[in-house]
Parts: sequence; structure tokens; C-alpha cells
Amino acid sequence: MRRFWDGLAATLLVLWVGGLWAIGYVAAPVLFSSLGDKQLAGMLAGNLFEMMAWIGIAAGSYLLVHRIATDGGAALKSLFFWVVVLMLLLTLAGHFGVQPILQGLKDQAMPHAVMQSVFADRFARWHGISSILYLIQSALGLLLVWRAGPAR
Repeated sequence: MRRFWDGLAATLLVLWVGGLWAIGYVAAPVLFSSLGDKQLAGMLAGNLFEMMAWIGIAAGSYLLVHRIATDGGAALKSLFFWVVVLMLLLTLAGHFGVQPILQGLKDQAMPHAVMQSVFADRFARWHGISSILYLIQSALGLLLVWRAGPAR
């Protein structure tokens, strides 16, 4: 049975980190370059990022519980554990902290697009913060995957 739980942990790590990279660095740029309507592209990308946030929350939570169940108190001394904690905190900060601010700015700009409103500078600043959080999170995820490597 332990093999199942270990396999689930590995699968969730791949889903989380792979999803971060696929959506943030492949799907979202393709949406913005392919769709003529940047507002639509932003809405679709936002939906994808929201889905990834929920996947990250679920995967990160499971990975932490799994590591503690597997290693006990020694989990608290592992790089893996603390990188997952940091990634989870970044996910929570982005999803429950920054994204509501961005949505509020969009709502205030209505009926205009936020980038054609007086809120454009604030939106760009918060979007930049969101992008930095995402970049750090995806780099940390790459570190986890890199260190996990192929079975030796």
C-alpha cells in the first residue's frame, strides 16, 4: 500500500510542477499571441492559473502530509519539505492575496478593460508581483523535480 501513496506523491509533484511550467510558459503565452482579444486571452489564462492554484494547494498539502507520514519528524529537516512549504505559501499568497486585488482592479475598471483605465499602472504592478511569485514557485518546482531525478 505504501507504494501507492509514494506513487501518488510522485504523480502530484509532476502534475503540479509540470502544470506550472506548461500553463505559465507555454499555454498563457500562446493564448496572448494567438487571440486578437487580449481581454479574452487574460480571462482564459486566469482560469488556467486558478486551476493550477487549486492543484498546487491540493498537491502541496498532500506532499507535506505524505512526507511527514513517511519520515516523521525527520521530514522537517529535509530540503524537499521546506521547498514544498514555500511553494505552497507562494501559491496561497498568489491565489488568495494578489489575484483578488487584480480582480478588484478589473471590476473597478468596468466597463473598460483594466489596461485602458486609470487602474492600468496599479494592475501592471500587481501583475508583475504575481509573475515574480509564479517564477519563484516554478523555479522551486524545477529544483524539486531536478533533485528527485530518475530512480537510481
